[in-house]
Amino acid sequence: MALKDITLGQYFPGHTVIHRLDPRTKLIFTVAYIVALFLARQVVSYAILLVLLGVLIAVSKVGLKSILRGMKPILIIVIITGVLNLFYTAGEGEPLVSFWVFNIYAEGIWAAIFMVLRIAMLITCTFLLTYTTSPIQLTDGLERLMNPLKAIKVPVHELSMMMSIALRFIPTLIEETDKIMSAQKARGADFESGNIIQKAKALIPILVPLFISAFRRADELAVAMECRCYHGGEGRTKLHVLQYEGRDYLALVLGLAVTAGIIVLRQFT
Repeated sequence: MALKDITLGQYFPGHTVIHRLDPRTKLIFTVAYIVALFLARQVVSYAILLVLLGVLIAVSKVGLKSILRGMKPILIIVIITGVLNLFYTAGEGEPLVSFWVFNIYAEGIWAAIFMVLRIAMLITCTFLLTYTTSPIQLTDGLERLMNPLKAIKVPVHELSMMMSIALRFIPTLIEETDKIMSAQKARGADFESGNIIQKAKALIPILVPLFISAFRRADELAVAMECRCYHGGEGRTKLHVLQYEGRDYLALVLGLAVTAGIIVLRQFT
């Protein structure tokens, strides 16, 4: 797996309907979609959610190749989760396959398929949110959605800013890691051979300069914000004021309708 395959936190500029949606709409829709995923049980429910996700990817014009490339880093986790569900889900009657201490039931096969689909669709939906929403928009959307928490003295603006900065610096740190690894390999470092302990020790020449670089960037960012007289969200105005439009209401209705439909299917099937 190459570091360039990690696409979390990247933003793909565009002018599609999904790009133009209010960030609050996209955040609420993503949460509704994730809730629907965890409530889904039947093949029909997963089929509806999969078709909806496919339509969103097509409309966003992000490209299936970018989505699949971003899935590479979590491929091992998905496979392990599927295998565990396959072997450790008990079923009724005789097992379809039995060897050593492992038994495979029909229920285990369905559980593995559903779990793999659930993880893949959940991560893809989250990727789609970050691919089509800039960090600044995400910050504004999160802050507006969490505004009611200010009544109980929660530092909403600061939390939103920290989450946005963390998300924004993921691609930067990945790029920095790639440069450090290339420099170490040019000096004869070997990150591939040896056992697990030796591979872990080989990572030390990468982690040390990476942490130093991260702290330096954080300090430079803090100094830059102070030089620009940044003092939090109190009294600040917005260059672009968030406003709901017709497409936002349609997207919210669609998200809530899909979630409600999945709940109905769960109850009556």
